[in-house]
Amino acid sequence: MRTLPVPGDPVARLWHSATMLREHRCDGHVAALVGARIGGTEAHVLDALARGIHPPGSFGRLHHLPKERLAAVMDGLRERGLVDADGRFTDAGRETKQRIEALTDELAAPPYDALSPAELDELAAELEPITATLVAAGSR
Repeated sequence: MRTLPVPGDPVARLWHSATMLREHRCDGHVAALVGARIGGTEAHVLDALARGIHPPGSFGRLHHLPKERLAAVMDGLRERGLVDADGRFTDAGRETKQRIEALTDELAAPPYDALSPAELDELAAELEPITATLVAAGSR
């Protein structure tokens, strides 16, 4: 995204900027996952559990997987003490998920740290109507 020219159209420029921030956050999230030794499918299981989805295999990002693959992932998470015999978070699993999310937030902060408190307030105020529209449409 950094190699693309910044669009002149305000909507396209907003889209471009939001995409850059999303990609930056994603890079940090992947780094946090790798640092915690959590693979992609494991990350989806932890996400499902954090959302209160049980069994996690019913989560939309997991339900298509072969049962054997999901069972192997769950077994691995059990062996690491992150989920219990029922496939629910253990304290260690919940703490691991929280650590990953906290590190993701920390790694995503630098672009916002460049803004003054007044600029952050202005950014939040300007984005509020867009956020409200997206939430009303069912976006999360």
